[in-house]
Amino acid sequence: MKKQNRQMRLKFIITSIAFTLSFISIAQSNEVVIDKIIAKVDDYIILKSELERSYLDFLSRGQMRGSNAKCQILQQIVVNKMLMAQSEIDSIFVLDVEVNSNLDRRMAVMAQQFGGEEAIEKAYGKTIDQIRSEIFDNIKEQLTIQRMQSELTANLKVTPSEVKKFFKDIPTDSLPYFSTEVSIAQIVKEAEPGKEQKDKVRNLLLDLRSQIESGISFEVLAKKYSQDPGSAANGGQLGFYSRGELAPEYEATALSLKPGEVSMPVESQFGFHLIQLQEKRGNTYKSRHILITPQPNQKDYANTERYLDSLRNVILLDSITFQSAAKEYSDDQVTSSAGGFFQDETGALRIPADQLDPNIFFTIDTMKIGNITKPIRFQKEDGTYAFRIIFYKNKIPPHQANLDIDYQKIAAAALAQKKNKKISQWFDKARGNVFIEIDPEYNYCNLTN
Repeated sequence: MKKQNRQMRLKFIITSIAFTLSFISIAQSNEVVIDKIIAKVDDYIILKSELERSYLDFLSRGQMRGSNAKCQILQQIVVNKMLMAQSEIDSIFVLDVEVNSNLDRRMAVMAQQFGGEEAIEKAYGKTIDQIRSEIFDNIKEQLTIQRMQSELTANLKVTPSEVKKFFKDIPTDSLPYFSTEVSIAQIVKEAEPGKEQKDKVRNLLLDLRSQIESGISFEVLAKKYSQDPGSAANGGQLGFYSRGELAPEYEATALSLKPGEVSMPVESQFGFHLIQLQEKRGNTYKSRHILITPQPNQKDYANTERYLDSLRNVILLDSITFQSAAKEYSDDQVTSSAGGFFQDETGALRIPADQLDPNIFFTIDTMKIGNITKPIRFQKEDGTYAFRIIFYKNKIPPHQANLDIDYQKIAAAALAQKKNKKISQWFDKARGNVFIEIDPEYNYCNLTN
């Protein structure tokens, strides 16, 4: 059993990057916990429910129960609160716009898993806005802690000799066993709406502008037609913004208007806007808008498929490498910077086959190593459709961790250990400079010594 536990811990270390913070679950636990403050770190408090939720998450990942595990979790929470306190001293902040961007990505993933936002609301009995509001502060704390950790460990690196020593110190019988991994890349092209679709949207907005000028409420039309999920329900209201915070085309048009005036349709990266300036205050302005995003038609999709097929032929003729083409032409920001390759959490250009999107998994299952598919239409996380071609470069069979094949993973684990040590050293030094109070119930954890 001890050997098995040691293997589980080492596999977790090698396959994880240091300091990854768990997603704050928005699910309601059926277990009722009578809440109380169990620790204080300067102005920050730690609730019993916070510890219990973290412990339940720990157990859900297959880890072993035990008081020592709970103490380690409590210590990590204390360290996180200390990092929050230190971030205030060092003026390290996370902007709300960054938090909202992170929330947008998380909610998009949830929407895909649940089958849409309505399904999420039904599952939790709350609106999307309520869910976002409830986890906003938690996400902001997560991002702040991550940034503070990055500041403390920014200059840390590992040398090849350190990586070899780290690997050598792992007992042979504790080396993790990796399942089948594949090295695959993609080039994604999103269908762009053509002139026909854009003209339809312009004409619709011109009609809405005429209705507003005839006396129909801007707010009513925004609620009915606007496709901006953040403002449509509020009648298109965006509130006050400073210069440089909104799309350049939007800002230039809004600031050229007189209060109450409605613009002609203006195009930005988000679609076409009908803008009404409401008020100017110094360098800030208040406006509302109706946003409509043109959608590609079948002709646009066909053009995109032909374009990607032509690019594939150029690659097959060796006029350009797949990696270069992905960096230059792919619309997928996650994979394009790595030459189109999917990466694991350590940055290695391969991923476990069982973690692939099912559609990709079944596609490569019929391919030979070195082949490139014809363009394949697929649905993205946001519900829209795009085309991609897939390059199947290599397949790594199941194996026990070794330096030749898994150097990047082992290096990431060695760096993780080094960063953890640096944070521990910082904690030992910094805890004497902050007020820490632990509930007597947890004295056995010995956190203050």
